[in-house]
Amino acid sequence: MLKTIRRIHCLFLGTAALATAVSLGSVSSVAQNQNETKIVATFLPIYMFTKGVTGESAKVELLIPAGADPHDYQATPENARSIAEADVLVKNGLGLEEFLEKLVDATGNSQLQEIDASQNIEPLEEEDKDHDHHDDHDHHHGHHHGHHHEEGNPHVWLDPVLAQQQVKNIRDGLIQADSNNEATYRANADIYIRKLQELHQEFQSRLSPFQGCKFIAFHDAYPYLAQRYNLQQMAVVELPEDNITPRDVQRVIKAAQEYQVKGLLAETGFNDNRMQQIAKDIRLPVKKLDPVISGSLDPEYYFTAMRNNIKTLEEICQ
Repeated sequence: MLKTIRRIHCLFLGTAALATAVSLGSVSSVAQNQNETKIVATFLPIYMFTKGVTGESAKVELLIPAGADPHDYQATPENARSIAEADVLVKNGLGLEEFLEKLVDATGNSQLQEIDASQNIEPLEEEDKDHDHHDDHDHHHGHHHGHHHEEGNPHVWLDPVLAQQQVKNIRDGLIQADSNNEATYRANADIYIRKLQELHQEFQSRLSPFQGCKFIAFHDAYPYLAQRYNLQQMAVVELPEDNITPRDVQRVIKAAQEYQVKGLLAETGFNDNRMQQIAKDIRLPVKKLDPVISGSLDPEYYFTAMRNNIKTLEEICQ
């Protein structure tokens, strides 16, 4: 019921934003800078990958502010204006940006070229609520604020190997949209992909002693990362965004005991006090693993955040 109310609320607000976008009228016909391709990237990881490819040869704008949750994001008139004036829109895809299709349609930008960064990536399936089975991607869901994507789990950017494919997709799409800068896009993409390869090798080297390490996550963001490096995300126990009840704690304890996990992983935005209380109650470490949806806009920040994630996984799996 709560989820239904949320969807109705989001639909109402989303429709209002789209109506505002339509009211912009001829904004999509605003003369664009012919000397510089204007690119809009939906959220932080896609922005960093895109900026890593373009360098200074194109203007890249971030659509969803860093730190905002792309799952529940509600479009604004500023978003509509940005897309209306853009040449290229780069998205993660796999159903992550649920608001995007209606927003793009409302702006009437018939010249907009869209790049799906997850094209040709085979997604992992997301489990239905309360579906429970014993493999590397079991889920023990709560009823509070789950996000279900019919196209599969969209968190592919947290796997450095799949991130390389996303960068390649972005590179190829930008070359198609802006062939004048093909050489620059190829050179920059090669450098960024090489760094992703090095990151992958570092993950492999540092996590190889912990193969089979079992953990529970508070959000279903890490199955690609776990699968890539032979870790086991045994369950997803979703918790409310406000007050955690004793019943919630019991759900976590039950899952931890059932799967004999090393610890629990929360996202960076998770409340520190609640995290410490849960760790005390279940007598297991609770650490934060960065989904890289907040932080610096510098394309190099992805590598900083992901290397911090290596350290976190080492700590949780010891």
